[in-house]
Amino acid sequence: MTKIVSSALGAVDAIRSGDNVWVHSMAATPALLVEALAQHTLSLTDVTVLQMHLENAEALAAPELFGHLRNRCFFAGKSTRDLINSGHADYVPMFLSEIPKLFRSRQQTINVALVQVSPPDIHGNCSLGISVEATRAACDAADRVIAHINPRMPRTHGDSVIPLSAIDVAFEKECDICCLPVLQPDEMQQQIGEHIASLINDGDCLQLGIGAIPDAVLKALKNHQNIGVHSEMFSDGVIDLVEQGVINNSKKAIHPGKLVTGFVMGSQRLYDFVDDNQLVNFLDIEYVNNIATIRKNPNAVSINSAIQIDLTGQVCADSVGSQIYSGVGGQLDFVLGSQLSVGGRSIIALPSTAKGGSVSRFVTELDNGAGVVTTRAHVDYVVSEYGIALLRGKSLRERRDALIDISHPDFRASL
Repeated sequence: MTKIVSSALGAVDAIRSGDNVWVHSMAATPALLVEALAQHTLSLTDVTVLQMHLENAEALAAPELFGHLRNRCFFAGKSTRDLINSGHADYVPMFLSEIPKLFRSRQQTINVALVQVSPPDIHGNCSLGISVEATRAACDAADRVIAHINPRMPRTHGDSVIPLSAIDVAFEKECDICCLPVLQPDEMQQQIGEHIASLINDGDCLQLGIGAIPDAVLKALKNHQNIGVHSEMFSDGVIDLVEQGVINNSKKAIHPGKLVTGFVMGSQRLYDFVDDNQLVNFLDIEYVNNIATIRKNPNAVSINSAIQIDLTGQVCADSVGSQIYSGVGGQLDFVLGSQLSVGGRSIIALPSTAKGGSVSRFVTELDNGAGVVTTRAHVDYVVSEYGIALLRGKSLRERRDALIDISHPDFRASL
């Protein structure tokens, strides 16, 4: 039976020294529970917080928590990046599709799952709302589930259902869901988006990320037809194409007619769009990102980003040299899945320079300590604002020439 308490601090009182605590991810981060956890753990020792990307979780990075709480990150974010690189937090490089398996196999134990959910419906079922990802598996594997019931959390369809009876402790408070601003692509991002759009055909099934470049791609697809979406996440750019009939998922072999995702992040308009929308399925990320799942849709196209790429095609996407910046995530899941799809292909997109144009992202060798997320044998297309390089089936010499051609003109001679 669920114990209902009056405050977030009262809800986390069940957490003990030595516990491994999973925190609901992305825009669904239960910020009130996170703040209460930071306060509560000052009286505890050896609490481990397992997480992917969190929003509004700066409280968990406070120096006074050292020795009481340690962050264990499958993805680095704004609040944990410095902790990881200074040795005060741990980074676990792992494919996104593998994280639920880690929990369900009990290879990684979870004592407590902290989540933010919708109120129960007439059947007593709450919803994980806008973020299912690995939290579905964490709730299944956890000894105890502690929930913030938020009337503003959208009720979504798919694997997001969690019965109130499966929640051990809960408190209810209405508050805003974390929203991200919708930024308009600049000229360079629009150029990249248009290049990518030229590689996309009517009837393709897309995987996209978040940010200005994915939104630029979507803007450039307004004259396409019968586009599908099977992606670990999507953002606001999808909505206009759904309303225009460009995205209708009609050519998908699995989940035809439905957008499939693991989570969404964006504006309130996006959250209103997915609320009680039966055409959007929020599914366990072990399934969404499984290569065997992705390949079932014909003409699957993965679109991912990179921090740096060398002239043989090695893609660094999680670090700047030896400094961890983000995470492995689902990039290679979708690169492989799209390549195994009939008619499928993968695209790596990146601006040609960084640091205001002073540094080339195309390099003869990756920076010392940089991690390779996608190997040179797995890259089909690379796109910058200067064009498209097809690497698949190309020799090292041919790759070098193709990548130099789409690098910034200021760096071509030195490359």
